[in-house]
Amino acid sequence: MAKVLVVAEQRDGRLKKTTFELLGASAAAGNETHLVLIGDGVQGLATECGHYGAHTVHVANDPALKFYTAEAYAQVVVPLAKSLAPDVILAAHSPTGRDLMPKVASRLGVGLASDCVQASFEGGKLKVRRPLYAGKATAEVEFVGPGPQVATIRANALGVPKADPGKSAKVSSVSVSLSGIKTSVSEVQQGQAGRPDVTEASIVISGGRSLKTADNFKMLEDTADVIGAAVGASRAAVDAGYRPHRDQVGQTGKVVSPNLYIACGISGAIQHLAGMRSSKVIVAINTDPEAPIFQVADYGVVGDIFTVVPALKEELKKLKEH
Repeated sequence: MAKVLVVAEQRDGRLKKTTFELLGASAAAGNETHLVLIGDGVQGLATECGHYGAHTVHVANDPALKFYTAEAYAQVVVPLAKSLAPDVILAAHSPTGRDLMPKVASRLGVGLASDCVQASFEGGKLKVRRPLYAGKATAEVEFVGPGPQVATIRANALGVPKADPGKSAKVSSVSVSLSGIKTSVSEVQQGQAGRPDVTEASIVISGGRSLKTADNFKMLEDTADVIGAAVGASRAAVDAGYRPHRDQVGQTGKVVSPNLYIACGISGAIQHLAGMRSSKVIVAINTDPEAPIFQVADYGVVGDIFTVVPALKEELKKLKEH
């Protein structure tokens, strides 16, 4: 059994589901699972964390922590890790996790395994698997030397466990003492958000430059709304101005691991494949039977997306109705 510290991620008073994934994986392995919850007015989230397997929730509550900065959050996580002495520290491989955890690992003087797609515990030790060469291969990573084993895990890689309302967690208050902070966030302006973010969605429908115009992405949006999916885009589509950068899937965009990924009119450049190759099931729709996307697809449809996608939407509506 290992002592595991999970770094929670919350936004606007709601926990990200990646937090529940990490808690569930640690609890399922029988570990002593701790969680650090950072923010302003976040005490009420501790109860929910207990339902997913947290033994102790360490709450760092301070107005200075309302908005995330790596400087401030590291000054909470690092002292807690030193006093708690966990064997493992886990965080989501999200924009926040990718920014924060290298700083945490550096200050603790330990290594970091990032963007992991598998994680297991053996004899109190963490073993992870992470992609290499744009997802063409994966490497199994074990940690050597003293100190906590630090890793960031890709969203949807572990799965969210079922909550158990009968479980509860001990709540401990963390003393916050921030010093030498050189930056602060005064305001966050959020973009329009009408559907799930591509990094957390269980289903993602993405379009490429073959959609020809931004207006044609409504065809994908309508299909996505039927099944509660997120809408993504290739870099070519983003560069053409069809979608905002926040929807870009790929090596220079967001890395996704949904249960179902539907690629519409995307040829499958290596940069795009690097961002979605770990999806559980991949469906590709393209007029070119030699498109590289078909090499990684579980199911392929050779056809015009303007014919196939509307037909797919109608079939999905029938399935949902029945």
